[in-house]
Amino acid sequence: MRDSASAVSRSKGTAGDQPNQTMPGSKPAAGLYLVATPIGNLDDITLRALKVLKGADLIACEDTRVTGKLLSLLGIGGTSLAPYHEHNAERARPALLARLRAGAVVALVSDAGTPLVSDPGYRLVRACLEEGLLVTSLPGPSAALTALQLSGLPCDRFLFAGFLPVKAGARRQSLAELAAVPASLLFYESPRRLADSLAAMEAVLGPRDAAVARELTKLYEEVRRGSLAELAAHYAAAGPPKGEVVVVIGPPAEAPAAGEAELDAALTRALAASSLRDAAAAVATATGLPKRQVYARAVVLQAKDGT
Repeated sequence: MRDSASAVSRSKGTAGDQPNQTMPGSKPAAGLYLVATPIGNLDDITLRALKVLKGADLIACEDTRVTGKLLSLLGIGGTSLAPYHEHNAERARPALLARLRAGAVVALVSDAGTPLVSDPGYRLVRACLEEGLLVTSLPGPSAALTALQLSGLPCDRFLFAGFLPVKAGARRQSLAELAAVPASLLFYESPRRLADSLAAMEAVLGPRDAAVARELTKLYEEVRRGSLAELAAHYAAAGPPKGEVVVVIGPPAEAPAAGEAELDAALTRALAASSLRDAAAAVATATGLPKRQVYARAVVLQAKDGT
């Protein structure tokens, strides 16, 4: 998707449009503003974000200490902060809606990056929309999209899957459900679970290209690229990295157009009698096709079969 800022700036509003900008020095219109904040580099704050954060009657945030520090660094003071996160969302939402109904300007931010990505903000947005209250987004930094851009992997189709389950069995099940998705996969992950998760990804998804991005936009930004097996081995030896982590995994390999039906039939028979690895190895030997390609196709077939 390409941004179209020039088209937006030339567009003329209609009676049914919601306001999406304010005149210099004026207070934003009443409503809920979804404000993206820097993921590391303070200079990534946008002019619109500064204007709304300064003019807001209330800023709803994951952690008031984190957002308070950000506002101090930005030179913004005097704005009320209210916690809004997964643990208190059901209790806090009615109060926020009451303020919005009364004509307040409410900004919603996450600790870093774009709100609603891996947080409960969408429920507040849905409640506002159901009541006809203004909701608008101030786009900006996103760790997931930044990692995708830097990964060197296909960006034309991708799926963001948030955090994987902590327990090994549930994690493998979640990965199996995603194995056949014909797109790059994006995950957030805890540094201390990174090596185990990469090993599980390789076991379930097969030998795919991947990238691990951390400390994005910060001084020690790093993107390590390689196969899932190589990355799993590196972090198992090096230990947990520092900083926030995003894992990007390339899409599954496509089976060759010629002989696809024969390959699938051979794999189906082999999978009925053997483990995934043994079945893929046997078929690769029998057909002469690359082991990596056959294994990737076996992962897709097994996921489709639900086994």
